[in-house]
Amino acid sequence: MEPAVRLASAVVDPLVRPLFRPEEPHQGEALLASLVTFRGVAPALGYEDLLRTARELVRLAPDTARSHDEDEATATVLARTLWTIGEVDVTDAQAVRLGPQDFARRLRSAVPGADRELSSEAAWFHDSLLVTVCLHILHLLIRRSPALAERMAERSHRIRQLVDLNDVEALRGRPAPSAADAEFEERYLRTVVEQFNRVTIYGIDLPNPNTPDNWPLDATYLSLTAEFDAATTPRPPGTAPATATPTPRTPEEPVTTADRALSGHERVLLRGVAGSGKTTLVQWLAVTTARDELPAELSGLRGRIPLVLPVRRFAREGFPAPDDFLTAVRHPLAHEAPEGWAVRVLAEERGLLLVDGIDEAPEDQRPHLRDQLRRLLRIYSGNVCLVTSRPPAVDADWLADEGFSELTLAPMNRDQVAAFITAWHTAARTDEGKDHASLDAYMDRLLQTIPLYRELRVLATNPLMCGLICALNRDRSGSLPQGRKELYEAAMEMLLQRRDTERHVLYADAVNLQRAPRERLLRKLAYRMLLEQRAELDRATAVEEISRRLPAIPATAGQGGPEEIFHHLLLRTGLLREQPDGSVEFVHRTVQDYLAAKEAVEQRNFPLLLDHAHEADWEEVIRMAVAHARPDECATLLRGLLAPGKTGMRRNRRRLLAAACLEHVTELDPDTHARIRRETRNMVRPATVAGARGLGWVGPIVLEMLPDPSTVPDEEAHRLAVTVTRINDDAAMHYLARLRDRRSLPVRAELARGWRNFETERYADEIIQYLDPEGLYFPVSDRVELAALRKLGGRERVQIVGHFTPAELLDGLAHDQLTHLWLAYDLGVPDMSWLAQFPRLTTLRVNPRLPRVSGVPDGIRIMS
Repeated sequence: MEPAVRLASAVVDPLVRPLFRPEEPHQGEALLASLVTFRGVAPALGYEDLLRTARELVRLAPDTARSHDEDEATATVLARTLWTIGEVDVTDAQAVRLGPQDFARRLRSAVPGADRELSSEAAWFHDSLLVTVCLHILHLLIRRSPALAERMAERSHRIRQLVDLNDVEALRGRPAPSAADAEFEERYLRTVVEQFNRVTIYGIDLPNPNTPDNWPLDATYLSLTAEFDAATTPRPPGTAPATATPTPRTPEEPVTTADRALSGHERVLLRGVAGSGKTTLVQWLAVTTARDELPAELSGLRGRIPLVLPVRRFAREGFPAPDDFLTAVRHPLAHEAPEGWAVRVLAEERGLLLVDGIDEAPEDQRPHLRDQLRRLLRIYSGNVCLVTSRPPAVDADWLADEGFSELTLAPMNRDQVAAFITAWHTAARTDEGKDHASLDAYMDRLLQTIPLYRELRVLATNPLMCGLICALNRDRSGSLPQGRKELYEAAMEMLLQRRDTERHVLYADAVNLQRAPRERLLRKLAYRMLLEQRAELDRATAVEEISRRLPAIPATAGQGGPEEIFHHLLLRTGLLREQPDGSVEFVHRTVQDYLAAKEAVEQRNFPLLLDHAHEADWEEVIRMAVAHARPDECATLLRGLLAPGKTGMRRNRRRLLAAACLEHVTELDPDTHARIRRETRNMVRPATVAGARGLGWVGPIVLEMLPDPSTVPDEEAHRLAVTVTRINDDAAMHYLARLRDRRSLPVRAELARGWRNFETERYADEIIQYLDPEGLYFPVSDRVELAALRKLGGRERVQIVGHFTPAELLDGLAHDQLTHLWLAYDLGVPDMSWLAQFPRLTTLRVNPRLPRVSGVPDGIRIMS
């Protein structure tokens, strides 16, 4: 039975907590009589204290629960009943096992007839209130003893759930925040802006150590694009899938701006590769909501309280309860929040939960985090929630049963890359470098170089790598490395060796270390994080790790103690950053993975790497380890990936990872190379579209294993197209060209969608111009594609999947060809009267997720 008298934990806990002694470690179970503060040799509380507590509990109970005529008599009975906790022969574990109703019944039976003087209404009220108090007592016992909660997990979960439900029901419907809440929220929102309104543009490192190396979010934020998952439709929260197979959608699923993803969506799971901008998007949403400067399409977030929850802060402890949100993420105002504030925000459906980086939790912890998040959202429904993750870290439909829509951050297109490069160089003009006169030349050279070289084109598709390329281009006056490992090696040289010397920063501190000892110490920190599967270290642990390693690194002798060396690495390398609570983390997870992989190879700890090779968040570590390894070590790693012992998806992941690693290999014995190809050849014919998409990360090696496209039916041809359009390689274009004559609309739509992943004009010449246009919308995501399509004579059906102005579309679309226009991207203006200049246009298709349009000329049908 759920308690009928609703009292929030923020109200009851301060009254119940003093009734029990401070937590003392004990083995097994403990008698409740030994835990209470009002019994024993020298009790801290007496019966009068207990009576005052009972009176306060009665006073706080909702008026609708009873009249007040018998309040004093009810409080007396409640005090006598609670007094028996110090007499009954019940342990803490037995009480939890009983549950609130039976525990309350046990206490009542210890004082038979105590309520005989009460009316039936007052007796009912007493019994209901007692059940509520017992619920909170059991909750306190569970929080006191993690071992107790673990031993009776199901019962503990149910008690926590009842407490949460009580909180929601007790708090829901309040007309407005209290004065204390309102005052705190004003300060909290200011802090959110201060915390998150700055971003680091990788590689812009200033010679003056006292000058900040980050930039205002307003000046540098780049709106990226995201694709809604076309495979499945989210289900309403708490419902099971209606069928065993996903509900198909249209083959051309729309693209939207990532920062508008929450428009019309209460819950979104956003996937994106490392460095793709997930955390920056979280910052933008937090800041714009806190400032109340939201765009019109996100007006549904107005008035909400952004709660930024980086998973790395609580990955091991589990998802925090609302009252622990601020403490778990080490927010500077955590100890100033009014009691129960976060609970009230969620209960009043005013929260914007921004859960960043599910992939930063160990793989075995993610199901537990999901269950805790699911429970939270079911109890506190009506709050908006965005969860971010790397793509392979969680399975498809990971949160679909909670009504989450899934989006994936799309790679930056040419226009976005150009915009980022321009913004980067604009920001660089504000530093103290001596090369400002050359920045325009560097920028122009880079804008011309990236489209010409496939390796750079592939790398420069997310903000992290694009920023790194900009920094190296500037540092080397236009001489760029072109491989991923080479890019990081050059970055290490720039940041750890040349930056201070070439910019004459010689006396920033008393420590003078060259690249080798700096990198070795950073590798030790990264390796420690890898071993402990953590994304950060507290300052004491980091200093302790450095202290352990200093005796083995002669170059550090006489340079100072561990604290001085740690401060030097933090200040001068540009690879570490400190959080307000003193914990330290790498500027980006990929940097940590790169350094940890190098150290793992140095220590030849291949068993560690192989033990975790099936885990998605170790993928970058394994790839970089193969890149660092010598030929014999490389063979050991790759043969270990193929070794028996794992089954199912884990075995498949390891084998495909072995194939993916081949692109990082510089030397490998032919037998191992042939074995990898032989054992993975039959794995590249997935039975589902989701599986086909998953093959994209394997890389060009997959092309050598795929079947002849002329020998497969249309359904399999579509899956092959899904795989190959995600492999940015010249050979992929040759393979896709063999599918271009298919009549199947899904195949043609996928070939058209893949346009943005390849060199535009060549793809247009070899594939786009050959696609049968019947019923097919040709997508254009940037101005280069728009010009290329016009060069082909235009098409009747065009889908807009990138940011354009009406003027650009009027100039770029073929007026005498266009009959169907699909807006899958917000143009930023609702007025469509300019469409009158397309005389053959009959149909305007507007994605329902976009704002409504107006001014559509007569004769043009609107579809959604």
